[in-house]
Amino acid sequence: MQQRIDVMTSGKGAMKAMLGLSDYLRHSGLDPKLLDLISLRVSQINGCAYCIDMHWKDLRAAGETEQRLYGLEAWRESPYYSDKERAAFAWAEAVTHVAATRVPDEVFQEMGKHFNDKELADLTLGVVAINGWNRLNIAFRTTPGGYQAGAKEQFQSAA
Repeated sequence: MQQRIDVMTSGKGAMKAMLGLSDYLRHSGLDPKLLDLISLRVSQINGCAYCIDMHWKDLRAAGETEQRLYGLEAWRESPYYSDKERAAFAWAEAVTHVAATRVPDEVFQEMGKHFNDKELADLTLGVVAINGWNRLNIAFRTTPGGYQAGAKEQFQSAA
């Protein structure tokens, strides 16, 4: 598969806005590992190879275990995620599939047990952001594999 365009250079204004959103999330107070786990899970759903590669590498560099990474697609049946993480994964999946799920009340209520309103708003913004990144990378066929762990912080700081 060949990359269609380099959106980082061809769409500089749009990329600055997207990177600004990512920079906000990085400083939001949410656990960076949780944000990366959610980003990985949403990227798995959307089939975004570039983002799967990126978030897998960042999570491994942050000390995440292979077992938790390999089990993420089956998080409901896997015993190694906290209730808070499970609530966040269910929320991320419901928001990603919003047309089909309409984000059920029971998923929202479970989130309220683990996150305050600001955290919920920020986490939702994280889901919105990764869905946007997935769509950009899939549409323009951004080539996966070359990302180096931690490089996204350099891009975000440049925003």
